[in-house]
Amino acid sequence: MRIGFAAPLSGAWASPANMVRIARRAEELGYHELWTFQRLLYPRGHGTDLVYRSVHDPVVTLAYLAGVTERIRLGVAVLNMPFASPPLLAKQLASLQAVSGGRLDAGLGLGWMPEEFAASGVPLERRGRRAEEYIGLLRRLWSEETVEHRGEFYELPPAYQDPKPPTPPPILLGGSAEVALRRAGRLADGWIGSSREDLGRVDKKIYIVKEAARAAGRDAEALRFVTRGVTRVRPGGEAERAPLTGSFEEIRRDVAALEAKGVTEVFHDLNFDPEIGSPDADPRESMRRAEAALEALAP
Repeated sequence: MRIGFAAPLSGAWASPANMVRIARRAEELGYHELWTFQRLLYPRGHGTDLVYRSVHDPVVTLAYLAGVTERIRLGVAVLNMPFASPPLLAKQLASLQAVSGGRLDAGLGLGWMPEEFAASGVPLERRGRRAEEYIGLLRRLWSEETVEHRGEFYELPPAYQDPKPPTPPPILLGGSAEVALRRAGRLADGWIGSSREDLGRVDKKIYIVKEAARAAGRDAEALRFVTRGVTRVRPGGEAERAPLTGSFEEIRRDVAALEAKGVTEVFHDLNFDPEIGSPDADPRESMRRAEAALEALAP
């Protein structure tokens, strides 16, 4: 089991200085990876999920943190493919892979918020089929000298896109529906669970991904299974508590239980704790609690 930590990305605590403090200390403590996520906008009157109200761009954040770290891997869970053209995202991720020294993990998703699709000028419908074409085009742009493409959703005239990444970043796919899980098994290097994942049933989803991989003639045991740990540190001792909510000891036990279910990587994401990642949370108190968790939950 590999343990990661999410960089400060949402709310009042997500300042550049705090990003650097968390990133450098996570690297010192031996965490495997720093993670980010994407939220393009927050619709007025949305009313829920205040963690989405104020969110930095994940690609820019990871490029910044690549410059202040040396070893820790850098991940995004996830970038929504419909919001950028394949050549644009391929260029951004190739450059990020280069400046980070090959430390990038590219988590990709389909998106779900209608307002973000409207703002991006793309339809919400058929986004699964669009994703399959998109992933293939990304990989071609990262590996082929020239690329020409005329597909159902995208066209690319014969073109070069250089420089290529030294090593193409692994592609991890999100999604919870069975069709999305099977897509991850067929096409991706692994699967990433969402912030709303039912962690008690994550083994069943891992089974579906692996089954699809085997059916496609792939090595299912080589796939990665990454869980976003919506981690909330609380006094503990509650009879009915959500996984990864409670005392440090309880959270560590929950991580071990996830490993037994087939999860290969967990990253603790305090951005999704409303007491830490909300716009109105006290940034100094958020950092105090985050640094305590960083120390206590280190691998």
